[in-house]
Amino acid sequence: MVTILDRIANPARPRHPEKAHRPDQEVLRKPDWIRVKAPVSRGYQETRGIVKSHNLVTVCEEAGCPNIGECWEKKHATFMIMGEICTRACAFCNVATGIPLALDAGEPMRVAEAVRTMGLTHVVITSVDRDDLADGGARHFAEVIHAIRAATPATTIEILTPDFLRKEGALEIVVEARPDVFNHNLETVPSNYLTVRPGARYFHSIRLLQRVKELDPSIFTKSGIMVGLGEERNEVLQLMDDLRSANVDFMTIGQYLQPTKKHHPVKAFVTPEEFKSYETVGRTKGFLLVASSPLTRSSHHAGEDFARLRAAREAQLAKAAAKPA
Repeated sequence: MVTILDRIANPARPRHPEKAHRPDQEVLRKPDWIRVKAPVSRGYQETRGIVKSHNLVTVCEEAGCPNIGECWEKKHATFMIMGEICTRACAFCNVATGIPLALDAGEPMRVAEAVRTMGLTHVVITSVDRDDLADGGARHFAEVIHAIRAATPATTIEILTPDFLRKEGALEIVVEARPDVFNHNLETVPSNYLTVRPGARYFHSIRLLQRVKELDPSIFTKSGIMVGLGEERNEVLQLMDDLRSANVDFMTIGQYLQPTKKHHPVKAFVTPEEFKSYETVGRTKGFLLVASSPLTRSSHHAGEDFARLRAAREAQLAKAAAKPA
């Protein structure tokens, strides 16, 4: 089950106006390994209450994440800042498209207070694309990071950012705020960009991740893709090489799930065995960590993965130090 909530203020306005006139796409029946339980637990309700009471948006709801029940039961939520309306119209995404509202100056403090209330030791912050802003929302990201640091200094912070395309100096603003993990998803292989992610540029995203490492090598970098969008296996392996050339530490791979009949169709359901193979290959290519399974998402198990990521780096450094000169 996937929970999709429409939080647009005007219910008469289509959530995806750019897709409204597209022909319906076939929706394939999900295999057994994709199915998840409905979110009904007490922990889920408590998390939902905290999110609502702080007037916050989560990508868990907006993107219809299949893991929302599991994560919210544990009081793990990924906050989506800068509103719930995106300036882009990716063919895979269920976040609403349109003209966003002005930034909310009180949002950083509300996010920080929610993190404190939920007792999060690791938090993931993402956002809609804000091509309408001169810095793409970079300063707002930095303000949220600073507010969380002030409220709960021990909480580690992971950000999942847009590409800041044609926003000179934006990346530097975010990196200067020193998140613990900088995530920017490639989403799919380059041959799919024109149909799946038309507003983005593949090699710009690769360069963005590489630049983070150049600016601050201590920050972990992370990127993820969906499979089942029509990609070939050799394209996924080449994408892994591209990420490693940018010194990316952590890669996630998950199954694409079609939000509505108007979205890009699922071309294939990748088997758990194939996901395991991608994980094995990724580790041999030098990633510190690879999370690859049908229900893997960028922020799924993010706290546990951060601990594993940090341990992997420490082991790598210890191994290098032990080598004879």
